[in-house]
Parts: sequence; C-alpha cells; structure tokens
Amino acid sequence: MEHRITCPLCEAMCGLRVTVDAGTVTTVRSNPDDVWSRGHLCPKGASLQHIHHDPDRLRLPLVRNRAGEHVQVSWDDAFAETERVLRPVLDRHGVRAVSVYIGNPVAHNLGLETYVGALVGMAAAAGMPAYYTPGTVDQWPLNVVSALLFGGMWNAPIPDLDRTDHLMMLGANPSASQGSMLSAPDIMGRLAAIRERGGTVVVVDPRRTQTARRASEWIPVRPGTDALLLFAILRTLDETGGIRRPAHLVGMLDGLDDVLALAAPFSPERVAPATGISADTIRRLAADLAAARRPVLYSRIGACTQEFGTLATWLVFVVNAALGSIDSPGGALFPKAPVWSPMFMKPPDQDGPGWRFGRFHSRVRGAPEVLGQFPVSCLAEEIDTPGDGQIRGLITVAGNPALSAPGAGRLDTALHGLDAMISVDNWLNETSRHADVVLPGLSPLERPHCDDLYWMYSIASCVKWSDPAVPPPGDRPEEWQIMLRLAGALLGTPVPDVDIAAMDDLYTQGIVYTACQAADTPLFGRDPAEVFAALKGVGPERMIDLGIRVGPWGDDLGRRPGGLTLAEVRGHPDGLRLGDLEGGRLAEVLSTPSGRIELMHPLFAADVPRLLARVDRPDDGLVLTSRRHLRSNNSWLHNVAGLMRGRDRCTLLIHPADADREGVGDGEQVDISTSEGTITVVAEVTDEMMPGVVSLPHGWGHGADGTRMEVANAHPGVNLNLLNPAALVDVPSNTQVVNGVPCRIRSRRAPLPVSAR
Repeated sequence: MEHRITCPLCEAMCGLRVTVDAGTVTTVRSNPDDVWSRGHLCPKGASLQHIHHDPDRLRLPLVRNRAGEHVQVSWDDAFAETERVLRPVLDRHGVRAVSVYIGNPVAHNLGLETYVGALVGMAAAAGMPAYYTPGTVDQWPLNVVSALLFGGMWNAPIPDLDRTDHLMMLGANPSASQGSMLSAPDIMGRLAAIRERGGTVVVVDPRRTQTARRASEWIPVRPGTDALLLFAILRTLDETGGIRRPAHLVGMLDGLDDVLALAAPFSPERVAPATGISADTIRRLAADLAAARRPVLYSRIGACTQEFGTLATWLVFVVNAALGSIDSPGGALFPKAPVWSPMFMKPPDQDGPGWRFGRFHSRVRGAPEVLGQFPVSCLAEEIDTPGDGQIRGLITVAGNPALSAPGAGRLDTALHGLDAMISVDNWLNETSRHADVVLPGLSPLERPHCDDLYWMYSIASCVKWSDPAVPPPGDRPEEWQIMLRLAGALLGTPVPDVDIAAMDDLYTQGIVYTACQAADTPLFGRDPAEVFAALKGVGPERMIDLGIRVGPWGDDLGRRPGGLTLAEVRGHPDGLRLGDLEGGRLAEVLSTPSGRIELMHPLFAADVPRLLARVDRPDDGLVLTSRRHLRSNNSWLHNVAGLMRGRDRCTLLIHPADADREGVGDGEQVDISTSEGTITVVAEVTDEMMPGVVSLPHGWGHGADGTRMEVANAHPGVNLNLLNPAALVDVPSNTQVVNGVPCRIRSRRAPLPVSAR
C-alpha cells in the first residue's frame, strides 16, 4: 500500500510516497504531486525506511539495573521505575532541583512539538527555574532580533528567492541544510534560477561550501567579523546615496538614522584587516547592492553562532531596511502561516510592552536569561556544583547534549552524577546512556505529522497532514502522552497514576485561555469555554485542528463557513497550496509596541563598543569553525548505513598554506587544541578553507561505552564540542560561540617541545 506523507526530518517539508507491504516499508520515493515540493527529495528523506527498520531503534523502554546495564522492561515497569528514581528528588528538593533539556528533533515531531510545552510549562509553574535547548547554540540571535524589531520571536521576513535579482548570504549553506529558517523545496535550484535570469548570488563564508561553489561570487570572511562587514556596507551605502526610503516604509520604520550614526566608525578601510576583505571589495559589495533592483540579504547559523552573532543578525535586517527591501517583492517578505501555533504567542511571563531580558540569572555563572533560557553550557555547572538549587534530576527529550553542548566533556561527566535522569529517546546514545530510564517514542513513519512553525518561514503558504504510514503498536504510548505523564509527575501525581485524558484537557484549556487573553493571537477576546468546546479530537490532532481553524484560511471555529478544518485538510493527501509570498503585510504582522519596525534598541547599541574594540584587537591566529553535511542531521542520522557510506566526513579542513606552516600533510592525524581541550583528528588539506581558518563538523564523537548504535559507533568521528569553550558566548543573546574559536594544531609527527617532554 502506498502512503503520501511529509518528510519530518528538516525544514524543507518535502512530500514522499511510502510503500508498505505487510508491515515492512519497501520504498520511500519523492511525491511529484505534492503541492509544495513537487517531487524534490534529498538523501535524508530517502533514509526514513532505514530509520524505521533500524535494529538499534528502541521499541521498548530501558531501565538501568544494579549492574549499571540497560535492560528492556514493560511500559508499566518503566513508569514505576521513573517514579522510583524521580520522586525522591522532588520530595527532598522540589521541582527547582529538576530541569529539562529539549533537543532539535522536537521541532520535527508533531507529538513532542505540540506537547513538550506541557512538560516545561507545568514544571515552570511548579517552580523549575529554567530549561535548556540547542537554541543557544544555533538560532537565538535570530529570535532576539525578531522579537525586538518585529515584535515576535518567531516573526522575521525571509528572502523572496523567486523574485530577487541580488542575494547576499552570510553564514548560510543550504546545499547541506536544505534551508534554515527558510523553507523552500530545492533551494539550490532556486539559487541557480537567480543566476539564470541574470541575477547575482554572493556567499560570504570562511569556507567555499557547495553553496558558494554554485554562487556568482564567494567572499571569504574572518569568522566572527560579519557585523564589521555589514556596518561597513551600511556606512558605504549612506555615503554614496544608496539608502532607499520607499513609500511603503514611510511611517513604518523607526531608528534607521540612529543605526547609520552608529556605523560611522566602521569604514571599509578600518574593518578590512579584521574581516580579511579588502576595502575595495567592501565598497563594491555595497555598490552592487545599491545598483540591484531587488536586493536582499539572508544569514543563518554561521552568522548566529559567533562572537557578535546578535549584531550580525540584526545588521542583516538593518541593511535590508536601508535598501528598502523589507516587505517588498524580491526583498525580505513575511510569509503567512496557514496553521497558527501557540509558539507564535508572546510568552505570558513577558508581560507589558516590548521584551525584557535578564529578569533572572543562573545560579553558578550568573548568566542572565534571554528569552527564558541560559546558555546550554550552563547545564553542566548547574548539575555538578553543590549548593542550594543544584540540579539533581534531568529529563532529556529527543536531545543529545553530550555531543551538542559546548564544554561537552564536563557535561558528560556531570550527567553520570545525577540522582535521577529520564530520557525520552529512540536510541541509547551518548546522552541517554546515562539515564535511569529511557522511554522511546514511535518511528517517524508510525506517527502523524503536520508542520506549523516552518510555514512561518516558507516561500508559499501550504498545509499538509500525514497519517502514519505504518500503524503504531497499540500498546505503546505516544510521545505526547509521555510528556503529559512526566508533567503530571512534576505536579505531584505518581507517574503510573497520571490521568492522561484529564491532563490533555487541562493543557489544552490552558493554551486556549492564555490565547484568549493575548492581543497578539487570533483568539483574543473569545470565550475560552466556547473555543474549547468547538475543538475536535484529542492530543496533537486537537491542537492542529485549533491551529488550522483560527489560521488565515480556517473556518474560525464556525464563524467563517467554508473555511478550513483539520478534517478538510486530511482529505488532500498531497496538501493544499493556499498562497504565495506577497508584500504589503507590515501592518498585519508587526506586534512591536509602536506598531512599526523598531530597528534601534539599547541591547544592540550597548554591544557596539565591544564590536568596535574587535577592530583593533590583535589577530587570534588560527581559528576553528563548525560545519554540517547534507547526509548528516546534526547527530541524528549517523546510525543509517546508507548515509555513512563513502569517505570519512569527520575531518579537519585546513588551507594548504596553514598546513605547510604547521607541517601537516593531507590524511595525517593532528592534535587540535583550544582553551577547552585537545582532540586528535585526520587533516584534510583543501583550498575550500580561507587561510587562518580550520573546520570540524559537529554532531560526531560516537563510540562511547554503553551506547547501542552499531553504525554510528563504527564511524565515531570526534566531538567538536570537546573543543568549544563553555564560557565563550555572544553577549546580547547568550549564544554559544562555535565559529571563530582560537585554536592551535600540531602534527602528530612533530616532536614535542622540550617544555612538554
């Protein structure tokens, strides 16, 4: 039997055709009839059948026995053991001694994405100080900038790829990521189309990635200096009359002149040595942007996860505003998401106009909260530092911070010392191996799927619902039910006794009530009881029914007859295409206190002196950056044999000039060191790196004792986060710096210096 589903592995949301024969998945192919992807497919999507049939994927819970080994148990026994290890922590120390880590896969899992809020929300209400996510090691600058400029932390314009004639990308590599906070099928094809219609694609990156190879021009930049480049471009635009003030932005844009004043010290000549880009090139980049009819800038993870990630991300939008590109066709447009999500609401704890940061601080380091979170590297010190408020219990949800958190060595040790650890995970990996109980979810093909968040960053408005391609086992709880059970436990109910149906109603009613009180939601002013009564189904289906019905094309819970409901969407297995990107939406999408784009904020201005000091700082010497690969989704897919075939991808890329200077040969083992530690890795000498910069991929470091991932452990690689310093952060957003880390390398062939013998 053939099933039409949406791939849940990344933001591309491609349509697939999955063939199942007697419970066995036989083929996974692209769906040419999918209204969104039209037959596009990447190697990750084709791996779904291998993920489903992976013999290492957990089907039953695991419990750690007295010998320290993980053994399979029944669900009843697993819930009983969860209660046994978790309750003493709660009784002795309270919920404030427990925290939660939420991994990136949560955003691609309907049950977890819609119900992890029950776990963290109810835990916070019961007294949990903070929770942790990879947000502070990838995208937090974008969330901070979106909140301050446009009013919502998930509300930012995207490049209009199909109409722009000049695209400048900074720190973005869609050839590997398929797009990040930019959802589009076949992004690389769209970049090629820009050039085919006479346009220009410029890639600013310290590495000549596959994206850069296919661009019109590659501009190598010293990691961590993107903000210097952007300030210099902004100053040059101002000096040469390149600032545009189109009619559609008149009265809708505040602070541009203030930012232009801040740009004054950053001349191309002054920033050239630090950035590694000549003054003439910077002036030409600015001139090309000014001459383009429909220019747009776009930045992603590489620009976020650096020393000045917030300023770099902010200045991308400032330059777009200065070019008149925001809300203009071919520029940066605001998508219209067909499915409303509670994530789009301003969090209830952010009361009053605008957004506030630093409302509380971490116990050990004193790090200020930003959007409710501390840097993820704080987790280790909060676990292993004794004292009032010490974390003694941890729940990890579809995450692997032992590989993904900077300062990973300390965290790996700290996890072993917890009094209680529960992991919701489908594999016994480098993190879950420390857990007392591992509660597995369903495979991606056993659960329904519907995206909501990523339509906020998509080049068209579509909606798709996928039923499971493979019927899930009837005796297994779904992830959303596990979230409710753990949430109930943190509120005081024994884990086995939690009433899932009652918790589901309580959680949904809480979301509805909050949305009906919030002015930035489509439910504002409605009667919560009437809204709740109008919803259909239970669990994630009820949440998605709500999101579709109050979305732009929904039936508004009966007030708009003929509008969409989940039932209607389910009748279209290839999805519904509802609209394309369009301009003229500023008044509709902005939720800032002024109702305008607020380019200037004290948070940004306060960090400019730190950036200015960077201009004249002595060169750091060799610096380290991270990278990803098309066949690797962080650490998720390393247990898929088909994706691990071919040459070793966990290598240290190094420019020939640097290799010659350090006496490093291609294919040789080298030691690479930072202030955090030293690891040994194979060097790959290549001119795709700019001189002075080396690169390691993230998500590797398998082969740890106690893990059960045969393919991944046969291709272990090295853990980049054993090198990334825990304390190195971008100040305004608390984002971990993993691009531009000072490092040293030494050939394993070289003799040790006398002092080290």
